[in-house]
Amino acid sequence: MSWGTELWDQFDNLEKHTQWGIDILEKYIKFVKERTEIELSYAKQLRNLSKKYQPKKNSKEEEEYRYTACKAFLSTLNEMNDYAGQHEVISENMTSQITVELARYVQELKQERKSHFHDGRKAQQHIETCWKQLESSKRRFERDCKEADRAQQYFEKMDADINVTKADVEKARQQAQMRHQMAEDSKADYSSILQKFNHEQHEYYHTHIPNIFQKIQEMEERRIVRIGESVKTYAELDRQVIPIIGKCLDGIVKAAESIDPKNDSQLAIEAYKSGFEPPGDIEFEDYTQPMKRTVSDNSLSNSRGESKSELKFGGKSKGKLWPFIKKNKTQSLCFHKELMKRTIGKPTYAFEARDYVLSLKLGATPEDFSNLPPEQRRKKLQQKVDELNKEIQKEMDQRDAITKMKDVYLKNPQMGDPASLDHKLAEVSQNIEKLRLEAQKFEAWLAEVEGRLPARSEQARRQSGMYDVQNPPAVNSCAQDRESSPDGSYTEEQSQESEVKVLATDFDDEFDDEESLPAIGTCKALYTFEGQNEGTISVVEGETVYVIEEDKGDGWTRIRRNEDEEGYVPTSYVEVYLDKNAKGAKTYI
Repeated sequence: MSWGTELWDQFDNLEKHTQWGIDILEKYIKFVKERTEIELSYAKQLRNLSKKYQPKKNSKEEEEYRYTACKAFLSTLNEMNDYAGQHEVISENMTSQITVELARYVQELKQERKSHFHDGRKAQQHIETCWKQLESSKRRFERDCKEADRAQQYFEKMDADINVTKADVEKARQQAQMRHQMAEDSKADYSSILQKFNHEQHEYYHTHIPNIFQKIQEMEERRIVRIGESVKTYAELDRQVIPIIGKCLDGIVKAAESIDPKNDSQLAIEAYKSGFEPPGDIEFEDYTQPMKRTVSDNSLSNSRGESKSELKFGGKSKGKLWPFIKKNKTQSLCFHKELMKRTIGKPTYAFEARDYVLSLKLGATPEDFSNLPPEQRRKKLQQKVDELNKEIQKEMDQRDAITKMKDVYLKNPQMGDPASLDHKLAEVSQNIEKLRLEAQKFEAWLAEVEGRLPARSEQARRQSGMYDVQNPPAVNSCAQDRESSPDGSYTEEQSQESEVKVLATDFDDEFDDEESLPAIGTCKALYTFEGQNEGTISVVEGETVYVIEEDKGDGWTRIRRNEDEEGYVPTSYVEVYLDKNAKGAKTYI
């Protein structure tokens, strides 16, 4: 089966067919090119998606990825990033091995096709030229034959006419002979050209055209084979990344299997553990026994007056919105009264507890992290000490490097001036000294905190109190066991009673009871304030609200908008109008 023998007369159709084959090849190249663009776009979107959900560096979100569930999610993001990389590999390989190669092949194919059809047209032109020569010699032979016949007839006519001279007859005879000779020459020429044309025509249809068409056929078959190979390569390039993609998916499955809920629960304990002991039961206070009550830590009352002498559990109540706004008010009061009670004889720790409440109120973050609970403070201090130690080690390594360089300069002066390093060496040594002082400061705070945290031994857990047995026995509740004397007074030492009074005074402003405070005046907002922290309240410029507690020197005034909305606003944001006749309309210091 050969195009040269079967399609010898289909030159134009073969030309169209081969052009169509090239168009198909170029269409396939365009298809692969668009596929590579899709792969790149998909990979880019996957990378952007992975980057979007990556934790931000040096942020609180980064700390959340200590949990195994978050680690699994982070591993999934990383695996998806690798997954995107495989699609980029597909795009790159298809571009280099298919698109570029086929584009080069198409150019070569077009040149080869052009050459073959040029040879075919050249052969066509040659045979057409031979045919024209044959037709020309044939017409000349035909014309000469007709001229010879007319010349012969004219001679015979002149020869038969008796009135014609002998000279005219001889002339006619010579003309007839010449015409016959010309006819014979044309005949010979026509015969020669005819033989030549037949030979050329045989060569054209049985040699030249079959050879050209055979080459065109081979060219077309190579094109078809090349398309098949490219399609196979297209599939193989996709198949090559499947194992790696499978490993990415296996990594995601492995990350999911690594999730440990118990470990995450333990991490939550370590992250939020305060170090305080929970309050115990509240003891019954018998009011039927006549006794003169004084400021005591077994009550949740404060020293503001008889109207605040007891905690009302049953009625509707309002108090400060902090520091534990999300907790039950009664539990929060018990918790902090218990904290105050347990700091008898330990004024420093009591003031730290007070600072903790104030820092929550004002949103401050002291350098020694005193705004945090003991356990969290210990962790932050330990983290700070570790960071400072790393910085110290880094500076020491830099100092050693500079010292070695200086020794090299001393031994080889041509390499540099040793004195040029003295300033840098002094600067590094100064930095080390500063960091060491800073580390010592934080280590002192850390030792102080660790010395106050309760022991975690089994024996300590069996004890009822947080501290050593030298302290008075305590029960973890808002009311502490006390023995009263026959006259109804407490049997505690005077120093402890004084300490309780001091602490009660310090915490009086922080732990109000559940009874509403009366309004002592009004105030007008000079500026708009967005109360975003717990315990604050938002006001708009020009708004008038009630004042229920004056500024006590901390820069905050407590206000009430309605029965359910109250909180603190900066004193500088409002203009206060106090009612001089209102109870409590004076500044407490």
